Amino acid sequence: MGIIGTIFIGLIVGLVARFLKPGDDSMGWIMTILLGIGGSLAATYGGQALGIYQAGEAAGFIGAVVGAIILLVIYGLIKRN
Repeated sequence: MGIIGTIFIGLIVGLVARFLKPGDDSMGWIMTILLGIGGSLAATYGGQALGIYQAGEAAGFIGAVVGAIILLVIYGLIKRN
């Protein structure tokens, strides 16, 4: 999957991550989607570089969701302080 596909998955991942992340967020949908794209890119290419999974595997989508949730949590902690 190319960069455009990864960004599209990131849009979906951002929305899924926001739904799964506990707590109340005052963050807008645009920031959620951008962080989802960032988490998706980081997890997709990071996981492949480390040899954890290959392109197109379901583990990549799960990794992208986890990466997006981590970015959402970090952003929430930084914004709160």
